[in-house]
Amino acid sequence: MGAASLPLPGRIVRTERLMLLPVGLENLPELVRLKADPRVFSFMLHGVRSPERTREELEDDIDFWEARGYGTWAVHLMRDESFLGITGLMERPDGRGIALRYALWPEVRGQGYAREAARAALEFGHRAGLRRIIAVARETNHPSRAVLGELGMREAGEFLNHGHRMLVYESVKPT
Repeated sequence: MGAASLPLPGRIVRTERLMLLPVGLENLPELVRLKADPRVFSFMLHGVRSPERTREELEDDIDFWEARGYGTWAVHLMRDESFLGITGLMERPDGRGIALRYALWPEVRGQGYAREAARAALEFGHRAGLRRIIAVARETNHPSRAVLGELGMREAGEFLNHGHRMLVYESVKPT
């Protein structure tokens, strides 16, 4: 039985400070700005996105939620509902598995929001029946690697991508 056929908890996730809402078309303007910002997306697979590519990805993200029962969330601060970025669980195009991802505005970094959002997404994925969840970080992206380590994810491999050493982390749900 696949994870999508398991009963899933609600899709809206609340943490102490954050609310994670599945992305929808209403998030397109925020996502266009976020994904076009090189400070945010230069480290991501395929780099910064055009508005057209961002819309295509959003439509894919919406479909992924329907097919799998998990996906990408828009991360909002609970106190004022401001958009901080995204986190989520997506299938990697290189076949390595379901990957945890997160990208937040540089202005909100250093306050633990990435760790809080990523932990909520990771826990959601395991509750939804995903036994193994990976994450990939560029070797030189020390802040992202620190977040993954704080989540209890362990290094499980590496590969080269456009001349950059990429580290694969994993979280395996105990059976």
